[in-house]
Amino acid sequence: MKYNITVKPGSSQEKILSTSPTELTVYLRAKAHDGEANSALIKLLSKHFHVAKTSIIIVSGAKSRHKILDIPI
Repeated sequence: MKYNITVKPGSSQEKILSTSPTELTVYLRAKAHDGEANSALIKLLSKHFHVAKTSIIIVSGAKSRHKILDIPI
């Protein structure tokens, strides 16, 4: 299933907010530097959806705060 994700890097806490069934806002402690935020995003989403990290794919927006991810559910 494809999700539209808005990432908020450098936040004081890590949390996932659902704005609609296919849209999420994700707050991350990691900074948007050298892919740290993308790695933290994939790790947090894999725990949330109980899937392997390698099964989550960034379809578009790898260098943007607005991303589309394919997460098998």
